[in-house]
Amino acid sequence: MSKLDELKNWFADKNKVIIALSGGVDSALVAYAAYQKLGDSAIAVTADYKTLSEEELETAKQVCFEIGINQLFLDYSELENEEFVKNDSTRCFHCRLELGDHLIHLAKKHHVDVIVDGTNLDDLGDYRPGIDALRKNGIRSPLVETNLSKSQIREIAKSIGLSVHDKPSNSCLASRIPWGQRVTAEKLTRIEFGEILVKQLTKVKQVRVRDLNGSAKIEVEKNDISEFNNVILDKITEKLKMIGFTSVEIDQEGYKPGKINVITD
Repeated sequence: MSKLDELKNWFADKNKVIIALSGGVDSALVAYAAYQKLGDSAIAVTADYKTLSEEELETAKQVCFEIGINQLFLDYSELENEEFVKNDSTRCFHCRLELGDHLIHLAKKHHVDVIVDGTNLDDLGDYRPGIDALRKNGIRSPLVETNLSKSQIREIAKSIGLSVHDKPSNSCLASRIPWGQRVTAEKLTRIEFGEILVKQLTKVKQVRVRDLNGSAKIEVEKNDISEFNNVILDKITEKLKMIGFTSVEIDQEGYKPGKINVITD
């Protein structure tokens, strides 16, 4: 049996499921498998909250269109949650705990008995307090339960024609703000626009604009740093200062997930 068949069969004894769908390749594959097995009894749910970029939201919509799955939206603001806003090492836990509450409420409303997410095998090796929060709410991870790694997921997604098969991994906009520095709407907005501007001016796909007390630190893959010659960097600096950043620098070490989690104010 292929890994895709194994994933589809995971849903065989489920009546109705909700898939927490973010717009990334992992949850997209889960949604595809669920829809293939359950049809309209599989519902994708995307949380349209303040730390999700417009780009990610549009990708999530596109993925659901490709799959043919029904999509619902949760619309709320994590910025009303002080445990999230204060941005300590438990930020992701409180974010996902709140998301879980909203998903459970929606599941009851639609008579759904199982909620799933896109956590994969590789995620378990990182520091991911958000995963613990989802577990507390009884949310399951079919990719983990069928032993699928990120590389296998991308391979399967490519074979079935999902447009996000090679989409760079992403995380919420709040992850660009170091622990200990409060999350605000202003910061999230300038981070989102900053990343759009960098992508437009360089054509680099994997971009993080870290907001270090108003100073922008741009992270890209190490082999993309050469894209930032003096002319490009001057343009980027000018644009980023226009949207509220005080200074701009390129991180010469290159992109690394979760790098600023060790930095505190």
